[in-house]
Formats: sequence, structure tokens, C-alpha cells
Amino acid sequence: MEKVLGIGGFFFRAKEPDALARWYAGHLGVALPPESYDHRSWEQQQGATVFAPFAATSDYFGQIDQQWMINFRVRDLQAMVAQLTAAGIAIEVDTEHYPNGWFARLADPEGNPIQLWQAEGADRD
Repeated sequence: MEKVLGIGGFFFRAKEPDALARWYAGHLGVALPPESYDHRSWEQQQGATVFAPFAATSDYFGQIDQQWMINFRVRDLQAMVAQLTAAGIAIEVDTEHYPNGWFARLADPEGNPIQLWQAEGADRD
């Protein structure tokens, strides 16, 4: 069975995204997004990651209507797409080959967006 390899990105809305990105970099050490495909993205230390859905009514992360998109890195995007399609899950493959890899999008059962990424170039393992 094909499995996701980890989180390739976490994208969210902000009133002042540049200032917020600098805050994360300055206070938590999360590097700013690379300015070109020739530079590597922020790297996390290998270790445990909590992946925990919360109740729709939870105020744990603030506003109830908080929106997000999560990106999972995958080893073989074509195999993952075939596996999801065989399970009856709708998935949209981006046919453009970007300098940093291939992408596809789907949604979870609640409609939350998910992006799959087969990394290439500077971000490839």
C-alpha cells in the first residue's frame, strides 16, 4: 500500500502573511518560504508528529471557521493517485511539471483540501 511520507507544507490564511511568516521565523525558527526553486525549503527534524482531527465545534485553534490546506509528501504520486482512484476518491492531478515536482489535489470527507506532492529538484530527498 502506498502511504504519505510526511507533511510537505501547511498553508493557511493570514491578515498580514509576510509579517506572520517573519514572526514564525524570528520566534520559532521556521524558515521563510524559499524565494526560488533553487533553494531548499525549511527542514524539520525527524521525529514524532501528531495528526489529530478535532471536533467541528472545537475552539482549540481559534475561530470555528478557520480554513487550512495540508500538503503531504509522497514517494510515488502516480501510485498514490491510482490507489485513491481505485478507492473511489476523486482526485485532480495537476498536469504541469513544476521545478519542484508534481502535485495533485483531493478533499477529505468533510471537504477539507489536501495536496499531494512528489518532490523533485532542491526539495527531493
